Amino acid sequence: MTKHHLKRLVVLRHAKAAWPEGVADLDRPLAERGHADAPEAGKWLVKHRVIPDFILCSTALRTRQTTTWVCEELGEKAPTPKLESGLYAASAARMLAVVNHVPETVRCLLVVAHMPGVQDLALRLASRDSDQDAYMDAATHFPTAGLAVLETEAPWAELDGQDARLVSFAVPRAQKR
Repeated sequence: MTKHHLKRLVVLRHAKAAWPEGVADLDRPLAERGHADAPEAGKWLVKHRVIPDFILCSTALRTRQTTTWVCEELGEKAPTPKLESGLYAASAARMLAVVNHVPETVRCLLVVAHMPGVQDLALRLASRDSDQDAYMDAATHFPTAGLAVLETEAPWAELDGQDARLVSFAVPRAQKR
């Protein structure tokens, strides 16, 4: 793949959420650990120079809070996130349909959403030449704040399956005190 045409898709599972009694799933906030871990995902992106120029975020409170923390770490490089209702409780197919509508001018896309869709999407798109360690890590566990980085030369509209190389899988965590 040539760097000139290379695009990146970052699939991020929201950070750890709380389960307050009587709160609808859509309105569940991040737990204390989630508020600690979410900025670490942003720090990981900055450290590895994976800076999104477009962010799609599920409308759930926990994904919005995760995105806010990530954007805080990205600083002035952070694009304004776009809330996307189609990412809430979405299957990999539904998430892919959302990604397929991303403008071709986007070079690095961050999608912040939920299990099992995030894991299924990363594995569906991962090509045979993906990093095997990253693939196995993503396949065996995709915990909260887990993120998969895929690279492709294909147009967003043509992504379907096994047409992006999974190059990294990470689970950034805050240091326990």
